[in-house]
Amino acid sequence: MTALTAQVAEPAPPPGVPHAKRRGVELTLLAGAVLISVLGHLYVGLATIGHLPPQASRHAAGLAVAALLAHLAVRLRAPYADPLLLPIAFLLNGLGLVLIQRLDLTTPAHLTAGDQLLWSGLGAALFVVVVAALRDHRVLQRYAYLAVAAALALMLVPVFFPAVNGAHIWVRFAGLSFQPGEFAKILLAVFFASYLAANRTALALTGRRIAGLRLRLLPGRVLGPILAIWLLSVGVLVLERDLGTSLLFFGLFVIMLFTATGRIGWIAIGLVLASLGAYAVGTFEPHVHGRVEDWLNPFASIEQGRGPGQLAQSLFAFGAGGLLGAGLGHGQSFLIGFAAKSDFILATAGEELGLAGLCAILVLYALLVARGFQAGLALRDPFGRLLATGLASIVALQVFVIAGGVTGLIPLTGMAMPFLAQGGSSVVTNWVIVALLVRLSDSARRPRPPAEGACGGAEGGAG
Repeated sequence: MTALTAQVAEPAPPPGVPHAKRRGVELTLLAGAVLISVLGHLYVGLATIGHLPPQASRHAAGLAVAALLAHLAVRLRAPYADPLLLPIAFLLNGLGLVLIQRLDLTTPAHLTAGDQLLWSGLGAALFVVVVAALRDHRVLQRYAYLAVAAALALMLVPVFFPAVNGAHIWVRFAGLSFQPGEFAKILLAVFFASYLAANRTALALTGRRIAGLRLRLLPGRVLGPILAIWLLSVGVLVLERDLGTSLLFFGLFVIMLFTATGRIGWIAIGLVLASLGAYAVGTFEPHVHGRVEDWLNPFASIEQGRGPGQLAQSLFAFGAGGLLGAGLGHGQSFLIGFAAKSDFILATAGEELGLAGLCAILVLYALLVARGFQAGLALRDPFGRLLATGLASIVALQVFVIAGGVTGLIPLTGMAMPFLAQGGSSVVTNWVIVALLVRLSDSARRPRPPAEGACGGAEGGAG
């Protein structure tokens, strides 16, 4: 029994040197993020309408107050948290507000910057609430099945509302609209992390080994419940024609299963299944088939005399941006149409900030994801490791799917670029993700009490 336990034991991270709190570094970076956002807001007004935008001082004060309150919440409740997470989130959110405001000035009939600012404020407020109220991330493990029940309910609700742009993903009530599926992804990450952490021994040692592969076929009693939840989630999303979110959930499921088992074969199986599913849906679902056709030949509509479609306009915008961009307010990405502020927000960044600005934005996302993974690696409990990995993977998958779609790397799927794109539900959800990563990184970086440090190895060996 001792040998068996040793095989599945997860070695505890070495004690190492205790992390400094570095809240002063965070405050300095936050000031820089707010300053960049405010200067971008002012520059867009000067470049497009010839004077400072109205209520510029109120905009700047709102960003500064939100940043200060968020910083105080971290300083008081999570003093050892990673100092980069909050500034990166504020900078990305601020850049998104600048780009949406810039597009608003060329589409006065569809103003959305004000609503996006309100949603961003709500997201920052929820960040403060989560950081202040959640003192220990392990509390979430107790509510795994409640979380998955709430996630399925949230995904099912939009089926009973009218479709928008061909997909049943919106709930509209009393003049307000939101996407419940955005909140469901956090709840599913909590459930996956809890279930996989509780069954990590069975995942590692039980099941029949597949000949020729370093992979065990897990028994139904272990894999069945989580597989059923995933299939039910994806089935509801396919019914709603929300294929972008279904792809996200599939990727999240495979990544967390690989993280829990350490078996690279699950990545290979996931890629095969994803390819088969994508081929089937792309062939037989008319809406998706049209997007695949656009991806294969984005200039077909031009050749047929119907003018450029959205993907072609996006590629033209990237090409026009060059290395350093046309400058804020000097691009033509608004020609993309109704999705310029949502699915194709990166096209505006690529045209007006150029390749250099686009790469800087992608580096910010990479840093955010890397810091999430780093927190997961440093955590000592399996649930925390899996949850941090899952939350960081949600951001990484969204960025890959959206950036790949608007640049023509993969077929386009409808999703919102985290923090950058228009979408109240998306920005609020991403602020909650950052709040949870802040809490997880605080637990990972916090010095262990002397008693725990003395017996950490034994506790880690017990698994």
